[in-house]
Amino acid sequence: MNTTTAFAPLQGPLMIDIAGTELTPVERERLRHPLVGGMILFARNYASPQQLCALTTEIHALRPELLIAIDHEGGRVQRCREGFTGLPPMRNLGIAWEQSPQEALAIARSIGYTLASELIACGVDFSFTPVLDLDYGRSSVIGDRAFHRQPEVVIALAGALIEGLRQAGMGSCGKHFPGHGWVEADSHLALPVDDRTLEDLREDMRPYRELPLDAVMPAHVIYPQVDPEHTACFSKKWHAYLRQNIGFDGVIFSDDLSMQGASVAGDALARVEAAYAAGCDMLLLCNAPESVERVLGEWKGQPDAVRSARIRRLAQGRASLGRARSPSAPFVDCGGFGETALPNPHKPNRRDGHHAVPCPLLPVP
Repeated sequence: MNTTTAFAPLQGPLMIDIAGTELTPVERERLRHPLVGGMILFARNYASPQQLCALTTEIHALRPELLIAIDHEGGRVQRCREGFTGLPPMRNLGIAWEQSPQEALAIARSIGYTLASELIACGVDFSFTPVLDLDYGRSSVIGDRAFHRQPEVVIALAGALIEGLRQAGMGSCGKHFPGHGWVEADSHLALPVDDRTLEDLREDMRPYRELPLDAVMPAHVIYPQVDPEHTACFSKKWHAYLRQNIGFDGVIFSDDLSMQGASVAGDALARVEAAYAAGCDMLLLCNAPESVERVLGEWKGQPDAVRSARIRRLAQGRASLGRARSPSAPFVDCGGFGETALPNPHKPNRRDGHHAVPCPLLPVP
């Protein structure tokens, strides 16, 4: 493994994963590699809040600057369950909006705060949320992960959730740009194609124009009316549109480069090179340790101070909050919230500083 690279003083652009609940010697070596700037957690990496605290403490001891991230949206995409508050799928917020917009907004803020504060308490820096895809009722992989069909409702609810995330000290990541809700194919398993025009897609892109996002994840979907050869993740045209037309200046994460939807770019090394050349700041390479080993040994990426600075901003909450935590004393007492209540950061009346807000409209898994 070649560890001699100009990336050493900068944040590495690769985000990789590990196999279990503890680091192995090989995984420690990979996380020390200067091309690595982050680690993503999966359900297999979680056993309890105490175990997660121990794991993230060890990772940050190895490399304090590493960004530890997770897919923790609520509903069926919630990696940490036992010991964490069960969060509903975002479609439930859209249903709640139809009955009471103000109550739905209050619940969305509480969900954002709960989601972020529980993860931060265990040393996790960032979650890839919210999903901003419009709910056309066509995509099974998006499905109830989407808030609503109407972009103005998505903007309102996602905006409230982002407020809650920020109150707890965590940034946001809108996905999947410019919109994954129309295509039926699952980009984990296939290469979806969305034949709509740029004009047709403007409605899907409204949340990216109007929300204060810290990061964006482009879709592994081809939009041939805009770029017939590349998915949005690998498309310089789409990256230019996001940066120049929409004016986004935060972090662009690739979606997992091991997904079938990324196969259009070639093997793992070619995918990493293509995503970075297109404009992604951080590249996710998951569930493929052999590919990680090859990329770390062979990729000749060049350092980029601008991209490094963007990535490091996402972990600033850890430093600003101090994130005092203990495996025996988590920041949030998850056990008291139950299945029909969530914490409200504005009304502390419990020993942990939270107040339970009844949420009868939001059943959780």
